[in-house]
Amino acid sequence: MEKGAGSPSVGGSYPQKNAEILSSQYGINLFLAGLLLTFAWAVHAVGISKSHLLSYLITLMLIQLLWMLWYLCRSCMQRRLIRDKDTHAGARWLKCGITLFAVITLILDSFKIGYYVDFSNCLSPTEGIFPVTHAVHTILQVYFLWCHAKDIIQSFKTLERFGVIHSVFTNLLLWTNGVLTESKHQLNEHKERLITLGFGNITIVLDDHAPQCNCTTTTLCSIFSQGIYYLYPFNIEYHILASTMLYVLWKNIGRKVEHHQQHKTPFKFHGITVGMIFGLIVLTSTIAIVVVYLIQIGRSKIKSELALTMFYLHAIFVLALMCTAGIVALLIYRLEDRSLDNSKNPARKLDAELLVGTAAGSWLLSWGSILAIICAQAHPKYTWYNLPYSVLVIIEKYIQNLFIIESIHREQEKVNDDIKTLRIVTISRGSTLSLTPSYKEIYNGRAACDNGEVPCLFKGSICGRENDGGGGAKEETGQDKSSVMHSASDLSFYSRNSVTNNKRRILKNIAAFLFLCNLSLWIPPAFGCRPEYDNGLEEIVFGFEPWIIVVNLAMPFSIFYRMHSAASLFEVNCKT
Repeated sequence: MEKGAGSPSVGGSYPQKNAEILSSQYGINLFLAGLLLTFAWAVHAVGISKSHLLSYLITLMLIQLLWMLWYLCRSCMQRRLIRDKDTHAGARWLKCGITLFAVITLILDSFKIGYYVDFSNCLSPTEGIFPVTHAVHTILQVYFLWCHAKDIIQSFKTLERFGVIHSVFTNLLLWTNGVLTESKHQLNEHKERLITLGFGNITIVLDDHAPQCNCTTTTLCSIFSQGIYYLYPFNIEYHILASTMLYVLWKNIGRKVEHHQQHKTPFKFHGITVGMIFGLIVLTSTIAIVVVYLIQIGRSKIKSELALTMFYLHAIFVLALMCTAGIVALLIYRLEDRSLDNSKNPARKLDAELLVGTAAGSWLLSWGSILAIICAQAHPKYTWYNLPYSVLVIIEKYIQNLFIIESIHREQEKVNDDIKTLRIVTISRGSTLSLTPSYKEIYNGRAACDNGEVPCLFKGSICGRENDGGGGAKEETGQDKSSVMHSASDLSFYSRNSVTNNKRRILKNIAAFLFLCNLSLWIPPAFGCRPEYDNGLEEIVFGFEPWIIVVNLAMPFSIFYRMHSAASLFEVNCKT
């Protein structure tokens, strides 16, 4: 269908480059059309209903399903062919993570089906078709990513580019739909809290998309309607992870890779006890803070202020610990002399770009809070805790991004031949004798001579003398000096190795601690604990609607940043 990927001609690269540009433009237009439709539904545009948006999303999912089935069938027919693989893409832990989110997404779809059944008298049929289609789409997509996330496609490249980019933007639109639905629910809850607290200077109108009929089973309807919004954070993470994995697959189409051995880096709990303990303490305390916050906020003005103060103090403490841990890790890197791996790697490049890009969301919110504190005329006591919190959010992300990006670009430590095999050289009657026990044997003191009793490392002259047959006194003296010299150099090597192991252990504990801290900081905004909504200061300075728009645009990126950082830190822990 196309020229071979290995064609040296310059002209042969143009069709593929054009296919890449055309497919990317197709995907962007697909996304913009869906984004505009989503926005029109959100603002209650005339002539646009939820059924129109869902019909568009169903059509996109069906097209993707057809493409995935085509790809799976073609792969099954060519399963005996040897395919190139990108060993850096689609790590097993990433696949396990997306599978977990997919399972919870399937539960969400079942809740939506139950909700539709209970309100079937006044809901559009598309609201029942959508969760069924989405469930099938989720199952097949997870299977596809498990089997083919590492593929480097070299045939039907133009067609596959359009199929993969269609899948990328379909998942992005599903992510956008989830983010908007969840944000509207959070906004309604926030408005209800403002009504409770008696904010009369803010125009409050609830954005109600509830069905205009009674539920057939009240208890089930309440469970489904409330449960749906608690499951949305997992659905949102599922779609953004799927889109990133598919994007790497798209970037790998037609790519030429060097065939080299990839070292497996499994995750091990050994040596990270300290980091895990501190991280679990942070995780447990964060869950407790979130529960108390959600119970207390909006009950009364005093309880709301206490909840905000509690949240800020806890977050300041956690962020300060994370900054300290990140600085220690960067200082250790400065003390090491290890080169960076600058080879072409789409997965690693995307990780770095997502870290910096999504961090901009929380940076925007933090700078908005800082500006509000500076410009506000009245400052309730709890708002002053917002200042160090916002500053630490900016600094912590800056330090953590440096640590993660440098960690994923550092070359894995390679064992030198001189380390693998220590050569003990003795001189015997003018000839050189090289004894080469393994490093592990030498380190454990088990490398012995022929009788298996005397370690050659510290008694190298003995081995030499046995083979020597009884040399002169001068030879024995020379061998003794050589043995002393080798013993000193070996002890120096062991000392350096011990220092390296200690540094590595500290880095692994730091990565484990930051991993759990990022999971902890993902929980509050994902489940409705959002002080940017509730402290009221920014809304007074910027206005209610402008600030709410900023929060709704920036918060999804801030939430994704924490989950993506946790995934990247897991990889760092495996590599260290």
